[in-house]
Parts: sequence; C-alpha cells; structure tokens
Amino acid sequence: MTGRLQLPAADVRRARALAAQAGRPIVDLAQQHTTVSVERATLRLAGLEGADADGIPWVNRLADAVAADLHTDGGLAHGVSLPVWDALVRGEADDLSALAQKAGAGSVRFRLPEGKDRSRARDAALGAVGAGIARVDGRRHEREQMIERIGDAPSKPWIYLIVATGDIYEDIPQAQAAAREGADVIAVIRSTGQSLLDYVPEGATREGFAGTYATQENFRLMRAALDETSRELGRYVRLTNYASGLCMPEIAVLAGLERLDMMLNDSMYGILFRDINPVRTFVDQRFSRQVHARAGIIINTGEDNYLTTADAVDAAHTVTTSQLLNEYFAKEAGLEDWQLGLGHAFEIDPQVPDSLRLELAHAMLARDLFPDAPLKWMPPTRHMTGDVFRGYLLDGFFNLVGALTGQGILLVGMMTEAVVTPWLSDRDLALQNVRYVMNAAGNLHEDFRPAPDGFIAGRARAVLGESIELLEKVIGHPDGLLDAIADGTFGLMKRPADRGRGLDGVSKKSDLYLNPATDLLEGAS
Repeated sequence: MTGRLQLPAADVRRARALAAQAGRPIVDLAQQHTTVSVERATLRLAGLEGADADGIPWVNRLADAVAADLHTDGGLAHGVSLPVWDALVRGEADDLSALAQKAGAGSVRFRLPEGKDRSRARDAALGAVGAGIARVDGRRHEREQMIERIGDAPSKPWIYLIVATGDIYEDIPQAQAAAREGADVIAVIRSTGQSLLDYVPEGATREGFAGTYATQENFRLMRAALDETSRELGRYVRLTNYASGLCMPEIAVLAGLERLDMMLNDSMYGILFRDINPVRTFVDQRFSRQVHARAGIIINTGEDNYLTTADAVDAAHTVTTSQLLNEYFAKEAGLEDWQLGLGHAFEIDPQVPDSLRLELAHAMLARDLFPDAPLKWMPPTRHMTGDVFRGYLLDGFFNLVGALTGQGILLVGMMTEAVVTPWLSDRDLALQNVRYVMNAAGNLHEDFRPAPDGFIAGRARAVLGESIELLEKVIGHPDGLLDAIADGTFGLMKRPADRGRGLDGVSKKSDLYLNPATDLLEGAS
C-alpha cells in the first residue's frame, strides 16, 4: 500500500507501466518527425531575432526559404541547419540575420551539402546552437543564484495569480502589486488566439484580446519587473507563460532565454481544445519539454480543462490517465519530479451529494500518485454562477482541500470567475481568502488521514482502477493513443491524426536530417 490513501502498490505500478506502453509509440513517432516550429526554435537558439517590415519573424522567412529551395516532403525533411550553415560557410552572408534578410528577398539559394561541406556546415551549426543552449544554462544558473541570495517563497503551496490586460505596461504594475499582496507566481495569460498563430510576434505589445501576447520582449520586461519586486520583498517571485499552440518549441526557447520559471505545457491540450494536429503537437511538445528540462522550468499541464467539457465525476479517471501520460512524456524528455506541475481541478457540481468528499478523493489521489511533483490545483470555474457570495465560499472550500491534500501550486480563485474580468479589488479579496485558509489550516495535511475503508479512499481506488481500464483500452486500439484521441476519449473531443491545424508543418525526417539542438538536448536528457 502507498500514500495516505493506502493505494494498492501493484495498481500504481500497473498504471505507470500501461502509461509507458501507451506513450512509447508516440515518442517513437516524435523522434521520426520534425516541424517548422522545431526548426525555427533551433534558429532562435542560434540567435536569430527580429521581424521584417510586415511583422513576419526572420526565423519564419528563413525556414520557409529553405523549405522552398529543397522541395522536400513537407519542406523540412532534412532540417534547416545544414542548408543554413552551409550558406554561411560559403559566404552567402556575414551572419544569420543578414542571411535571413537575403532569403526573404529571394537573393540566396540553399542546398543540402555533401562530404566536407556537410562536415563544415554541421560543425558551424553545432557551435552556434550550442552557444544558445549555453545562454539558457546561464539563465538557469542566474535563477538559482538569485534564489540563494534573496530567498524563496517561504512555504508551499505557491500562490499563483493571473494578470492579463493585453498591455504589457499595464500588466507589470498589476503583477508587482499582486506579488506585494502575497502571490508567489505571476501568470501572464496569453492573448486569445495566439496559439493558432504560426509565428511569434515581436516586441512589446500593448493590445491583446483577453490576454497579452507572448513575445520575447514582453517576457524580458516582466521578468525584469518581477526581479525588482523580488529584491524588494526578499523572496523570488516566479513568472509563468504558455508554451503551447503552433509555436510551442519557439516559445519554450524564448522562455529559457528570458528566465521564465514555469510554462503551461500539456501533451494533449492543443490537440483537444485548439484542434492542432496530433502529430504536430506531440513532436513539438517533446522538443519543448527538452528545452524546459535544460532551463530548469516547471511545466503546468492542463488536465483541468477536461472538466470544463466533461463531467468532473464521470470523467475523473481521464484526468488521472492524462496525468500518468504527461508524467511519462515529461520524464522521457528529461524533466524531473520537481518540474512536474501536473494539473487537476475543483470542478464537481456543488449540488452533487458529498461533492467535497469527492473533491478530496480526487485531489488526494493525485497527491499520492505523484508525491514529489508540485501539483497545480485549479479553482472552480464551470459552476460559478455570478453569485459572488456563493463563489467566495466555493473558493474557500477549494483552498481548504488544497491545504488538506498538500498541493504545490494553488491558482487563486476569483468570486467573479467566468462572469467578468476580475477587478483588482476582486484579486485582493481572493488573496485574503487564500491567506486566511493557509494561516488557519495550511499544515492540516499532516493530520488528515482518511479511513482506509472509508468513502474518500474507496473513491480514489475506484478512479485509479478506471484509469487502468482506460489505459488498457488505449493500448488495445490499432494505433494506440492516436486512435483513442480520435475517438473522443479525452475531454469528449474527437481529433483524428490526419487532420487538424498545422499538419502541413510536419515533416518525416530523412536519413540526412540534422538538428544540433535536438542532438545537444537529447544528450542532456
């Protein structure tokens, strides 16, 4: 038996073995393919920044030019590295930026080098990309030094609070105020629809839609502001954004270069809720997680989203199944337990009898299955009605369950959730709610032991058993997880592997494929 719930150890081992069996073919698929975003991320690691007069990033212009010249399947079956650094070695341009500008103007042609030319191009690419990975290493070391010097958040759970006005210069003072009021993690919600853009916007942005665009400059500005506030408060304030969507690998690289601390990064979210092609997503998420592993970034997965479309009781086992798959994919990519912010949520209809006991069972199951992971516990949203008094009480129950079950990252619930964009005063009241519960009951998990034969433990064992059954069904499909996703197994969304956004940006690797970023990150992981 394991954990406070006394879960059968054999069932826990069986669940993990099945998740690995379901996940291994996906890893093999990811290793056999590349995407335009993986190739553009490699160029970003090598230092290529900026955009043309139309706002199209130079990484897009350069990758597109290589694909057009080589006329390979999907455009990038050989990768961008050999053609690009071959052109630089041949003297077509002085540096990457100049080469991208010439490529955008159509004044340079690319080839796939052979023999000694290939060796020279490979070595040049390895040096340039290796320097970028060294910059990521340096930012990780900088974080560690800063935490050692000024101090960390005093205890867990870390209090996670969202800002997102659309204007980075408005987000900054709100984020600093939230940190002064007790927030340990600031999440800048990304502008609606950015996940479907096949490019990363450039520069500081002042106009977004229900969020602020994720750009390298916005990352830099917010990180600098929170560093200032961290020194003021004597504790390191963490910064979160989103590595998801069609540019997942690129945003992961930008996060590593600008020292973000957490990134939303789920293996199936983009497939299920943004209709992004499954193969594109799995290839991109593996590369992005290798970057996160190297950068010391904590990922946050998105299982809470399943419960916005499916019933939180009936679909509880799909959350656990996804957590097990996310754990397998993350560890295969090199992430450690302390980096696994696996998601789950307080989303059971309050009218359901024993809803609080069910929430406790689900939250404790996650904690017992992943004892060393900083689980991300999400507040009620689906059943918030606009009654702010009822909503405030629900958030209090949510905070109490977080205290009882020892969650690691607690997203602050708002009494106006899903009704209006919260006012600053709403955030202040929400933080007061968290502070009261954590001050009064923050260590209650040390004393809370459900009866082994009681309702909570029985419910948790039942959900684990259903997860095992689901994983067995997944493995039973001819194409395993891909077929299960196509059938609507998760979140009631049916997403076939041969459809979805971004499929045209996927290429099967040729025998001559080279990517120094993948080689270096694979070696690290």
